[in-house]
Amino acid sequence: MSGSLPDFADHFSPVAATYAASRPGYPDALFDWIARVAPAREVVWDCACGSGQATASLAARFELVVATDASAEQLSHAPPIPRTVWKRAVAESSGLPAASVDAVTIAQALHWFDFDAFWAEVRRVVRPGGVLVAWTYGPQRIDDPAIDPILNRFANGEVGPCWPANRRHVDSGYATIDFPFPRLDPPSLELEVSWTLEQMLGYARSWSATQRYVASYGSDPVEALAEALRPHWGSRTLVVRWPLAILAGRVDAVGTP
Repeated sequence: MSGSLPDFADHFSPVAATYAASRPGYPDALFDWIARVAPAREVVWDCACGSGQATASLAARFELVVATDASAEQLSHAPPIPRTVWKRAVAESSGLPAASVDAVTIAQALHWFDFDAFWAEVRRVVRPGGVLVAWTYGPQRIDDPAIDPILNRFANGEVGPCWPANRRHVDSGYATIDFPFPRLDPPSLELEVSWTLEQMLGYARSWSATQRYVASYGSDPVEALAEALRPHWGSRTLVVRWPLAILAGRVDAVGTP
């Protein structure tokens, strides 16, 4: 996990511990579907795995997971997971052997990649008939009319100017990505967690926009968010939901697109 790598969009190393503790996991139905559409369940490449938000679920369904991330800090917070090899690598240059994986998965990270270089790497490492599945989630929903507007103002107002340009792909549900593979029809799914206020604040601190705000202005904008939310959230545990946008296809050829 050591050594230098090519430049990459490193938005999360400074908050790797917060990211590991605060990012939601994904529904079992997503991984069941990936396992069904993959041509085999031998090897899956969990690309840009972060600290393993999807890795354990993949390891429960595939014989081997190769989990890669460009951030050594992120990988350092990954838990021990059976049948998993952790490796530091950028998405566009995985170091995996040619035609060695049945599926490639990317959880909440495809929008940071150099797309053309990544498509070429996918075509190189995926076995014939293998699949690529990437997913993202945008703004959360909380079924409380007093809370959702406060969170929306924070995301679009206070830290809104600090979102990196690539965030537009998340906002579009990945519809703005020129995807070169024959499409698969994924299920309609959403994330759902039950969180306290402190868990919600930890999640907000893990955003790339929040970290850029802190770097630019030297103050933590989440402190004001906490004050605005506390009278409404209190000590309750509330249900938080995110619709999942899934981009999936069957890899059709070896070589560059």
